Amino acid sequence: MGKRVEGKVAMVFGAGAVGPGWGNGKASAVLYAREGATVFAVDVDEAAAADTRSIIESEGGICIAHRCDVALAADIERAVATCVATFGTVDIVHNNVGIVEVGGPLEINEASWDRTFAVNVRSMFLTAKHALPTMLAQGRGAFVNISSLAAIRYPGFPEASYVASKAAVIGLTQNMALQYAAHGIRANCILPGLMNTPTIVRPLTAAYGGDLAAMIAKRDAQSPTGRMGDGWDIAHAAVFLASDEAKYINGVALPVDGGLSLRFA
Repeated sequence: MGKRVEGKVAMVFGAGAVGPGWGNGKASAVLYAREGATVFAVDVDEAAAADTRSIIESEGGICIAHRCDVALAADIERAVATCVATFGTVDIVHNNVGIVEVGGPLEINEASWDRTFAVNVRSMFLTAKHALPTMLAQGRGAFVNISSLAAIRYPGFPEASYVASKAAVIGLTQNMALQYAAHGIRANCILPGLMNTPTIVRPLTAAYGGDLAAMIAKRDAQSPTGRMGDGWDIAHAAVFLASDEAKYINGVALPVDGGLSLRFA
C-alpha cells in the first residue's frame, strides 16, 4: 500500500460496479484504500458496495459498505452522518454516480430529464451540503467530482440530459472551488473520455446498433491511443487530485481522454 492519502477518510459515492469488471468508482475506492485512506463505500447496489469492501479488506484496508440512493436527499444525509459518526470525519468526497440517457429533446421525457439531473448533479450538491460542515470545522477537505468529456465535446450521438448534467457538474465544482479555497477545501472534477467500463454496456450498445463488440471496436478506434481508457485511469487521476500532492490544484476540469479533446473532429 502507498501513503498518498494515508490517514484520510474517503467517501466514494458510486463505489460499486454495475457489472463485471472495474468501473471508475470501484477502481477509485480500491486505490484510495491502497494509498492509505479509510474508505466509506457508497452505492445503491448493496451487493456491489460489499464486493468493493471485500476487495479492500482482503488487501488489508479498512472499508465500510453503505447503501444509498443518491436521488434521495435523506439517503445522502444519512450516508454522510454515518461516515462521520463511524470514522470521526470525512476528508475526501468522491462523486462518481452518474446515469446516461440516450436521446435528444424529442426522444427523452421530462421525468427522465429530471432523474438524470437528480442523480448526476443534485447528488453532488447534496454531498457537499452535508460534508462541508465537517470539512469547514477541520479546515481541510477535497471534492473529486466526475463529469465527462461529453460536457465540452459532442459525443457523436445525442444524449442531451447527460451532456447538460455533466456540464453543470463543472460549473458546480468551480463555484465550490473558489468559495471554499480560503478554508483549506478544494474541489476538482475529472472529464473521462472514451472509457471501457461496465457502465457503457447497456446504454451505449444500443446507440452503436446493438452490437457490443462493434461498439467497443469503434470507440477504441476513436481514441488517439487506439484504445479506450479504463477505470484505473480515472482512479489514478482522482487519488492525485484528492492528495496533498495536488494541494495547489483547485477548480480544474481535467480531461482523462488520451488526447481526444484536442481534436477538431
